[in-house]
Amino acid sequence: MNRKYIYPLVIIIVTVALYYADDFIDSDTKSTSKTSSTTQRNSEEFGESFLPASTTGAIVKHNAFTLSYSEENEQSEWVAYELKKSDLSKNEFERPYFEIDNKVKTISADWRNYKNSGYDRGHLCPAGDRKMSFEAYNETFLTSNISPQNHNFNAGIWNRLEQKVRYWAQKYDGVYVVTGGVLKGNMNTIGDENVSVPNQFYKIVVDVTDGKHKAIAFLIPNKASDKSFYKYAVSIDEIEAITKIDFFPNLPFPIEDDMEAMLDLKAWGRK
Repeated sequence: MNRKYIYPLVIIIVTVALYYADDFIDSDTKSTSKTSSTTQRNSEEFGESFLPASTTGAIVKHNAFTLSYSEENEQSEWVAYELKKSDLSKNEFERPYFEIDNKVKTISADWRNYKNSGYDRGHLCPAGDRKMSFEAYNETFLTSNISPQNHNFNAGIWNRLEQKVRYWAQKYDGVYVVTGGVLKGNMNTIGDENVSVPNQFYKIVVDVTDGKHKAIAFLIPNKASDKSFYKYAVSIDEIEAITKIDFFPNLPFPIEDDMEAMLDLKAWGRK
């Protein structure tokens, strides 16, 4: 072939090749970007899988936790949050005043209902679980996050369980927690707003490691106890039967079914 034809032909071939190469690189970049975006979105939604159903329809999302408020009982039926290993902190903040939660449409109960009631303003999401920042710590003092607790219960067995949950968060690199009072049956009330006093409190802890789910749950009477909290370990199914709350409806059925039926203390280090 004559050289005067070869050079133009080579230039045309190279130009076309570069055009399609650019198109391929651009397409690959978009694909990578899309994958990265999806990963981030799925990560953000991962915690949503562990939110219980609300029997009241009054779900409120804070930065530190999510809750379902029961206006009838003037407290949350559940508070749910992820406790990451990185959340654990020894920060010491000045204890703030309790404040009404204005995100609750019906407005949460005033802290004065607890004054001279004989009951503690018991945290559901413990302030000790939210020391990573003052903002998070401060949110735990919203009255939507408290429930009337017997002082010896609050300072005793319940406090020991809260400390154990922090230990598990450290050991398993994070756990999911759901907790609340059992707002059923005959309950005393306190204050002008008739805040219900739960006879029992529950706490559910979930760990996911290498795609495997395990859970442990506790149902403890609202009174002083020298017993180990392990004595009050139950299945999630038992708590659902009492509270009428569907705790993990967003998980795939086989996982939810197996996890809610399990009661394996050895899996949590109990010999």
